[in-house]
Amino acid sequence: MKKANKLYWFYQKYLANKYVLAFFIFLIWILFLDTNNLIQRFRTISHIHKLEEQKAYYKERIEKDRAKLIELRSNEEQLEKFAREEYLMKKENEDVFVILVDEEE
Repeated sequence: MKKANKLYWFYQKYLANKYVLAFFIFLIWILFLDTNNLIQRFRTISHIHKLEEQKAYYKERIEKDRAKLIELRSNEEQLEKFAREEYLMKKENEDVFVILVDEEE
């Protein structure tokens, strides 16, 4: 009996008020039903954080590559070393042997 009285009192005090009822409907709409609901907003925020981390990584990578490019353009020996290591280039009277190491052992 007391529970019924408490529920009736809660209904009379809060739910019968049209402004409170409109607020609850609006709150449910914003939290769950809208296309830009709260759940979607949290997903978007986490995606933005991941993209910012990637942006920082790529900025750092660009700076390293830019420094390497400046070094290669300014020093012929470094350019030749880079070409030999990365692209397996050789001089006419040389032979290049590529040794592959099995990483499983």
